[in-house]
Amino acid sequence: MFFSDRVRRRWRQSENTAQNLEPVRRLFPTNRIRDAVYSRRGLKWGVPAMLLAAPYIAAVKLLSDHIEQGGPGWLHLVVLLCAWNALKMLWLGPMSLIALAGARHREHAQRRAVRGEAEGRGTPDDAPVMVGGAS
Repeated sequence: MFFSDRVRRRWRQSENTAQNLEPVRRLFPTNRIRDAVYSRRGLKWGVPAMLLAAPYIAAVKLLSDHIEQGGPGWLHLVVLLCAWNALKMLWLGPMSLIALAGARHREHAQRRAVRGEAEGRGTPDDAPVMVGGAS
């Protein structure tokens, strides 16, 4: 029981931190791209958004070379940030495809349910009509 209480407490702390950082999080370009791609209209742009990892990877390579040639050590933080953003962009493609498949599946199920409901209910236009005279 003690372990689960600690996990719940940590989870609440992480949720509080995420809520407090929300205004700042929206300032960073990769987070804005991620939010746009994870909208229903943007899910199809996940794979092309993966191409945005290339400039980050190039920045990691250039900055690493500069550090090895005697550049300032604080650039390690910039390298770490660029590497994290590159991984975030690379991960965006497969995750958006999974989310797109799920969204299309839900939409298909909703259309099928509405179509089945309309067929089962029967409209006045579908009512049987007797043709000819009554005998």
